[in-house]
Amino acid sequence: MTLPHPLPDDLVELIARRFRAIAEPMRIRLLDHLRDGEATVGELSEAIDASQQNVSKHLAVLADAGVLGRRKDGNHVYYRIVDEGVLSLCEGVCGSLRRQLKGLSALVDLGA
Repeated sequence: MTLPHPLPDDLVELIARRFRAIAEPMRIRLLDHLRDGEATVGELSEAIDASQQNVSKHLAVLADAGVLGRRKDGNHVYYRIVDEGVLSLCEGVCGSLRRQLKGLSALVDLGA
């Protein structure tokens, strides 16, 4: 898909909203755990050692941004990733960081 250029203001706002939703370390940890499949707030709070209230708040932000979906089963609410593009974005950033660190490492090795 080719993006229009210049980007329309409404699209810029949607893109910025998505970046703001994932631009928080705890939310990235939550997404990392949800790569394995859906989970409840309790399961996620135990996995990342955070309070259920805090985890719930962050999950709500990701769900409101359209990154996560929710499924209620009895007394439990299960969260899952519905926008797989967010994982591709994280992988792209990790690859970029890896290349940057490799380049910095090479520079440091040259100076040693």
